[in-house]
Amino acid sequence: MLKRVSGILMVVLILLAVAVSGCTSREKITATSQLNGKTFAVPTGTVADKLVLSKFPNAHFQYYNTVLDCCMAVQSGKADAAAYDEPILKNIAAKNPGLVVLPDVITVDNYGFAVNLNNQELKTAIDDTIKELKADGTYNQMMTRWFPKTGSPAAMPDIKLDGTKGTLRFGTAAVTEAFSFVDGSQKVVGFDIELAGYVAKKMGMKLEIVNMDFGAMIPALTAGKVDMIGACITITDERAKSVLFSESYYKGGIAALVKE
Repeated sequence: MLKRVSGILMVVLILLAVAVSGCTSREKITATSQLNGKTFAVPTGTVADKLVLSKFPNAHFQYYNTVLDCCMAVQSGKADAAAYDEPILKNIAAKNPGLVVLPDVITVDNYGFAVNLNNQELKTAIDDTIKELKADGTYNQMMTRWFPKTGSPAAMPDIKLDGTKGTLRFGTAAVTEAFSFVDGSQKVVGFDIELAGYVAKKMGMKLEIVNMDFGAMIPALTAGKVDMIGACITITDERAKSVLFSESYYKGGIAALVKE
């Protein structure tokens, strides 16, 4: 009798293992074209789900508090892909072996700095700075520094600012690594912070970093509390009604992170 019960228990355990394996087993994804009908992990309160649906109308969604939580859901097999801004996903993939960002983005976005509608002088200074950084090779060094293929971003360079012409107030949301984030020494650093430093240097000004919630940046700019803003901000026609955008300094978009 004991042997019979043990045999039945063994069969039950095997069936449970197969069932669990079936629930977590997912198709290996190597191309964006495979994503229609798949389950996406997206951060709550973002428009990532709407952007995914614009290309994959049969997609399903799971919602998480942070982008990192979305990526961990993919790693554990709870979702097929995580959808969010491409550079943010690349930053996470670089620090988490076994995850990779698909090369073809779901939607294409251009990121830029924004200034007040009547501040053409500052817009021109930003545009000229971007052009000069690309021409002298500094931009490529920034890309290597902030977006390594593996590991964490490198240290923020020291940009000497004399400040003879006043202070440039830069509003940012330091939650968009590697564009703007708080490092181990509790300083706000990142690609956007370095770029803002070069803009301030070009204008002979000091740089003051004003950290705030992402949704507060445009209101702070239009109210005159800061002079320019940047934190992986997508250039859109709707936002351009309220602010003046610089030329794009980074072409990204909504991408998909999957298991490697």
